[in-house]
Amino acid sequence: MQKVLVIEDEEGMRDILKTYLENNGYEVLVAENGKAGLEYFNNNNKDISIILLDIMLPDISGWSLLKTIREKSKVPVMMITARGEEYDKLLGFELGADDYVVKPFSPKEVIARVKAILSRTYGASEEDGKTEYEGISINVSSREVTVDGEKIDLTPKEFDLLKLLIDNKGKVVSREKCLNEVWGYDFYGDLRTVDTHIKQLREKLGEKRKLIKTVWGIGYKLDGE
Repeated sequence: MQKVLVIEDEEGMRDILKTYLENNGYEVLVAENGKAGLEYFNNNNKDISIILLDIMLPDISGWSLLKTIREKSKVPVMMITARGEEYDKLLGFELGADDYVVKPFSPKEVIARVKAILSRTYGASEEDGKTEYEGISINVSSREVTVDGEKIDLTPKEFDLLKLLIDNKGKVVSREKCLNEVWGYDFYGDLRTVDTHIKQLREKLGEKRKLIKTVWGIGYKLDGE
């Protein structure tokens, strides 16, 4: 049973999310503030599959909590907030959030997003959960990447981008497709978000950076030629 940590200060919202998540087969931990949420995370971080994190917490801001979580773990994090400005979304994604949902929302929508993130994060694209291309090896189950046998650390978005490119190796992947597949269909950020993450990914790939080709005006492709 996959474990979900809900960090939300509104009791009614916590209860609704807990009920819907449990009815869909998830084990749920609930925290009413950032301090309690961080304690739950520190005690259960190896078992937690995803975190639903409210930004407007009474003690610790969701942004600060997200930063702390990202220093220790790559666990998927969905930000929950009443604030829907594009700046807030961009900041959340830059800090390592995997998705962003704005109140008021349908609990069924949240469940659908949770399932999509978990499938994208832990579902294997190969039978053994691993795939390799030109010395770049990714393990979908553990979210680990090695380059010529040496492990490199990627953010969740960088990992998803690399996986998308490997799954479409030799094919051009448009910036729009990158946004839709990695950030979600409801993300309205600038296409430059993709360019920024590709730049960061290239830096981490070292000599393998040359495998990511820019197709001007369209997007990118992974090609060994």
